Amino acid sequence: MPDNNPCDQIKGYAREFCDRSLDDGTTAPDGNVTPPGGGGVTDTAADLVKDLAKGLCDTVSELVAPKSLSAPVEPDDWSYAPFMWLGQHIAVAIFICVVVMCALTAWQGLPRLRQMGASTGWTLVAIAGMSAVPAAIMELNKAVSHAFTAAFNADEATLFGSIQSHLEEGGDAGNPLAQLLIISALVVLLAFAGLVFIARQLGTLAFVCAAPLVLASLARGGDTTAVRAWINRLLGLLFTPMVLLLVTPFIPLTKKSLVLDTVLLLVVCALMLRMIFHGVPYVGPRIAGAARSMVESRTTNPLARAIVRAGVPDVYEQENGPRGIRTVPTPGRAVHQDRGVLFAAYGVPHRTRPGRLTTASTIAQVNEGAERHAQLTEARRQARVAAQPRPGDPQPRQGPPVPPAGTRPPAPVAPAPQPAPMPTRPPNP
Repeated sequence: MPDNNPCDQIKGYAREFCDRSLDDGTTAPDGNVTPPGGGGVTDTAADLVKDLAKGLCDTVSELVAPKSLSAPVEPDDWSYAPFMWLGQHIAVAIFICVVVMCALTAWQGLPRLRQMGASTGWTLVAIAGMSAVPAAIMELNKAVSHAFTAAFNADEATLFGSIQSHLEEGGDAGNPLAQLLIISALVVLLAFAGLVFIARQLGTLAFVCAAPLVLASLARGGDTTAVRAWINRLLGLLFTPMVLLLVTPFIPLTKKSLVLDTVLLLVVCALMLRMIFHGVPYVGPRIAGAARSMVESRTTNPLARAIVRAGVPDVYEQENGPRGIRTVPTPGRAVHQDRGVLFAAYGVPHRTRPGRLTTASTIAQVNEGAERHAQLTEARRQARVAAQPRPGDPQPRQGPPVPPAGTRPPAPVAPAPQPAPMPTRPPNP
């Protein structure tokens, strides 16, 4: 290696590439480095591409599954203690309100006693759970990180391991365009990994600090709606690294093609964003209901039917509308209906804006009803033409006038009494 090392001003992985090229090559009199074996610039560029891909994969793994989070670990942490104090006092205040309400309606008897007992138990559960949330989340994050690291380092058939092997022995390994695509996809994935890192750190901190306020809603008597929504979003943040393992069964479908590996990386980016913003993915109620219907239609085994009915039960949702309260079987709630769950848990009314027709929807509605409107207009016109009298037809007899609808017909008038005849003299004989 020359006395004046040209790699001194280079940092990171590029420094390793530079030092390796100086160690493995020979320096010409003009200062250029020639790699051994006469491989030329092409072999050196291929090695640099492989090393760059490996470095990007390692960086993505470190960002997606860090060993630690910025969330508090202990309940008495300075960032968590104020929220825990607030949550405990809110839970106690809700419990006192429930007790007062039960006392005012004590004439109802046993139902109010059950409500007060349920509120007492859930208040204790909420207060005890507030202190266990930070440690539980940190342990869960460590378990996810260790599982992700062990799975990616133990198996060469993972996503990053297959990409590195495809760069060496893939069908399009020597294609510069395929290498450019896979490097570009890894750079895009690196950007998404940075977004995931920031969202996991800040999001987990926000969810941990909001845990006391969410758990305080249990004091109303076990209303777990807000708690389930909170857990779903939190688990989506913590289990985001597992997306890279979920796509492992689809790696053989790429058939050692770098272009298909690029498509798989873009799918990974979309799934990570989905888990961050919408929580853990689940099989939709419609798909589950279709699977249950298919099993019930193809088999008569009572055990199989009992299993699918237990796994996919009938979901009934209470519908409030102008027709009145009724219960109808619906597939489930939409994602936007999760808004206001926390406010509803505390009894705060959540006003929703009434639905309004946009210009596009109004035009579409008019176009859809144009054919029916034309048919009705034509039918009315034909009915009027048929009702008009023709010149050769006899005129109908004029009957008594018909009183308009909604009016009482006039009472019949009694005929006036006729005057008696005047007496006359008999004729003379």
